Amino acid sequence: MGLRKVLDLVVSGEATSRAEIARRSGLVRTTVGKQVDHLVARGILEELESSESVRGRPPRVLTLSPRAGTVAVADVDTLASQVAIADLTGRVLAQETVGVRIATGPETVLETVTERLMALLAQCGRDSGRVRAVVMGLPAPVDFQRGCTVRPTGMPGWDGYPVADELRKRFRCPALVDNDANLMALGEAGQEQDDAPLVCIKISAGVGAGIVTTEGELYRGADGAAGDIGHIRAAGGGDVLCSCGNVGCLSALASRPAVLRSLGIPESTDEDPLYGVRVLAGRVADNEPNAVRALRQAGTDVGEIAAMLVSMFNPRTLVVGGPLSELRDDLLSGVRAVVYQRGLALATSKMTITTPRLGESAGIHGGIALATREVFSAQGVARMMVGEP
Repeated sequence: MGLRKVLDLVVSGEATSRAEIARRSGLVRTTVGKQVDHLVARGILEELESSESVRGRPPRVLTLSPRAGTVAVADVDTLASQVAIADLTGRVLAQETVGVRIATGPETVLETVTERLMALLAQCGRDSGRVRAVVMGLPAPVDFQRGCTVRPTGMPGWDGYPVADELRKRFRCPALVDNDANLMALGEAGQEQDDAPLVCIKISAGVGAGIVTTEGELYRGADGAAGDIGHIRAAGGGDVLCSCGNVGCLSALASRPAVLRSLGIPESTDEDPLYGVRVLAGRVADNEPNAVRALRQAGTDVGEIAAMLVSMFNPRTLVVGGPLSELRDDLLSGVRAVVYQRGLALATSKMTITTPRLGESAGIHGGIALATREVFSAQGVARMMVGEP
């Protein structure tokens, strides 16, 4: 327990010297000295002379050692994915976009993602054997405990596929799989201390929401299905057929494919997986009336469901993310109008409605946060102390 307490203080920046650790932890100095020496010997912490100019002997500062390890994260979308390597402080060391389509199946996606993550590790000069945790976000309902998707739409071969087990074998370390909207929410919630509770709505191939509690924890529900708002019937849904087999679902009206389809824009080409969004961005920039109207209508449809979430969870922050939200403020304005019209003053007067501060990297930062929590859990620290990933 003492080792974890010492690590937590150093990682959080609350204490950077042995004296500060003793003062903040309540541990006696001899115990702190032994714990720090042990962590330094294991290559987890390093103790350096401070660069501050002082009289006498320069103070020594504790920090995480670069040799302590890294985490690997993949935020997978239907047409392209973000992959990144970060150190154990959460600092991104390398990041890139990988144009692999989720419809090619789990084997192809996992092989491509693994290859790119290994290449990033080599690019950063980091040992692949020192990856402490790997996280993957997927645009589908995810059983977090089993590490697999459950009956996803538009993802042939993914239902029940043991994604976490495969990642664990490839990287020889703990692997976690979560819904992509959950990771976006976790990333955004870590930006400001007063952001939580937070609801993050991601509008992409479908529409999903991630919910972060006041304590900064993801709310997944009993089975991991919390926030799957894309298949709630929308007010103006009519008889529009959804990929889930029902009619009138929010995803069938306001998702990226739905908006592009309503404008007759192909979602992708063989050469450009993001062709549709680029074309739509051009039309919106030119103030083409049909394109602007489609965005505003999507915002209104999402806003109806967002208003219900606000009434249920009373978040301090409502984030609306995904490629459509980044084109212009028409979609966000549509969401705001409905939420403020339908929400009670007590729930909306102090609430902020915004796009992701981290942009398309929000999911990556959420994955890093989830990975580092695993690394510094009681089990993770125990693995580090015996030299295991």
